[in-house]
Amino acid sequence: MVDRQGIIIYLHHLRQAKSFRKYGHVHYISRKMKYVVLYCDKEDIDAVINKVERLPSVKKVVPSYKPLVKTFYENAKPDKAKEYDYKTGL
Repeated sequence: MVDRQGIIIYLHHLRQAKSFRKYGHVHYISRKMKYVVLYCDKEDIDAVINKVERLPSVKKVVPSYKPLVKTFYENAKPDKAKEYDYKTGL
């Protein structure tokens, strides 16, 4: 599996939204807030951001911080009320 990272691209107009397919996988297009979520390989992310920022239809480009956030939590104390509910089958 290839590691991928998301890029959020804010646009002036949505007319150019489909043209971002050549830079990676277009995952989502928000019509209301005028942004595109694009996924590309982690190694190519800096090059893609530089290319996309130069386009005239782009307002702002923000990389996703999800790969940098720790998702494994240590020493999490279970809640006693929830533990009781799970045992009773509720």
